[in-house]
Amino acid sequence: MQVLFAGPSLSGTKFVPLKSGEDRVLPEYGLTCRGPAKCGDITHAVDQGFDVIALVDGRFEDVAAVWHKEILHALSAGATVYGAASMGALRAAECHPFGMIGIGHVFERYAHGGLEDDAAVAQVHAPAEFGYLAFSEAMVTVDATLDAALAAGSIHRDEHELIRARADAVFFKERSWRRIFDAVAADIENPADRLKPHMRNIKREDAEALLGILLEGQPSAPGDVSPEFAGWRFNATTQWRKLRG
Repeated sequence: MQVLFAGPSLSGTKFVPLKSGEDRVLPEYGLTCRGPAKCGDITHAVDQGFDVIALVDGRFEDVAAVWHKEILHALSAGATVYGAASMGALRAAECHPFGMIGIGHVFERYAHGGLEDDAAVAQVHAPAEFGYLAFSEAMVTVDATLDAALAAGSIHRDEHELIRARADAVFFKERSWRRIFDAVAADIENPADRLKPHMRNIKREDAEALLGILLEGQPSAPGDVSPEFAGWRFNATTQWRKLRG
């Protein structure tokens, strides 16, 4: 049994629910789709018998975010846990030594590429009823676009650094390409025309890569555990027991 937690990273697709709090079940893929996960949702999925859990998007501002402890609980119960694109990439970077499987560019940046800012994947978006449409631009998407433009020779290194700095200075809820273009217009000639051909929605690309794994229908197995954590055991702490009720 497979469950996918996704929202804005797969906005507008059949792999996100149509109503908040409701599942979208796709039996032809053996997949249950739920909205962005909050604290306790991974544990609930394990209790329901899901043995493949894919975390893409998560809630983080109005409720407690997905807890690392519940991912460790899922792994200790024998579930295969994937993470990609957004909250999933963050948690996979933190939990991959214990067997969580990270997928995609954003995961690699958090795990091995020096990216540390959790807010780099943050976006504001519409509710399920409006397809989780994103209203802001994630910093990782800006980075991927700037890197592509630099590689193609459409911008120079100093322009890359200036645009990135100005974009990063915009509060994540207000960051959009229009806002970024306005912020650099006085210093860079035709920024929109030069960047638009290279725009990449890296969060969506990574989410689709994880989705492809789920849809292949191949048997899944837990990820590799780092040697330093070989033989680790789940510790049911007092705080964990409180969460479990």
